[in-house]
Amino acid sequence: MKFMLMRKADEETEKGTLPSAEVLQAMHAYNERMIQAGIFLFGNGVRPTSEGCRIVFRNGEASVIRGPFSPTSDQLAGYSVLEVDSLEEAIDWARQWPREDSDGNTTLELRRYFELSDFNLDAALTDKHQRQMQLPMELNIHLSFPGNCREAMTFYQQVTGGVLEAMIPYAETPAATEVPAEQADRIIHASLNIRGRRLMAADMNGDGHQAMQGSCVHLEFDSLERAAEVFDQLQQGGQLIMPFEETFWAKRFGMTTDRFGTHWMIGYGTGHCPQALNTEEVNAP
Repeated sequence: MKFMLMRKADEETEKGTLPSAEVLQAMHAYNERMIQAGIFLFGNGVRPTSEGCRIVFRNGEASVIRGPFSPTSDQLAGYSVLEVDSLEEAIDWARQWPREDSDGNTTLELRRYFELSDFNLDAALTDKHQRQMQLPMELNIHLSFPGNCREAMTFYQQVTGGVLEAMIPYAETPAATEVPAEQADRIIHASLNIRGRRLMAADMNGDGHQAMQGSCVHLEFDSLERAAEVFDQLQQGGQLIMPFEETFWAKRFGMTTDRFGTHWMIGYGTGHCPQALNTEEVNAP
């Protein structure tokens, strides 16, 4: 069974005060123990309610109420999701919350998740829910490079504006001693986060690298100017496959292979037919 272990807010968290290095280290150790025990699924801290809002519906009409909210003790500062065998086991782990947090003056709350078996669902609806719950957590793209992964991923970060979450060379892994010196700076794992989707990559040794075939990385934009800019940057030094122009399925669409051999599709207004185009957008440079 799953439980949400909630860390309630206090005056410091509602001020946006960040935890000290000591608290972060203690929380890391606490989470690591739960990971090793196989009960920690995920967790996060949340920013103060002054940076959030509530959406309240009355007779179907939504109203947005901006924070901060009170009383402070009713608010949420963070949470962890645990999968355990019983409430007693969840309580046992909650009792081990680090004393370093707020000098041992913290309020936690445990709430159990509903499970499908709690509802009186017919077989067809149960199957629909089970299929939904079995979906992957993420769908990512992984690229391989013959030795220029660092250069390529740095370029992609500059072009897209995404967050380069990881750029790990072989020299920083337990396998460092098994890698020839000339390959130590090659990348074993890189990850570029673009709105929660990840473009991942690595340098492949020997015959491990194969040129990209039969697939493309697709980027969709809501700005014609930005889409055109990205397309232009990606095609420089590469090979144009399809000009960035109006099509029957998009206001603008183009395909190119960049100088690293990665195939790209860049779209703007994909799904719109030409009849719906704005004249100014069509004639825009």
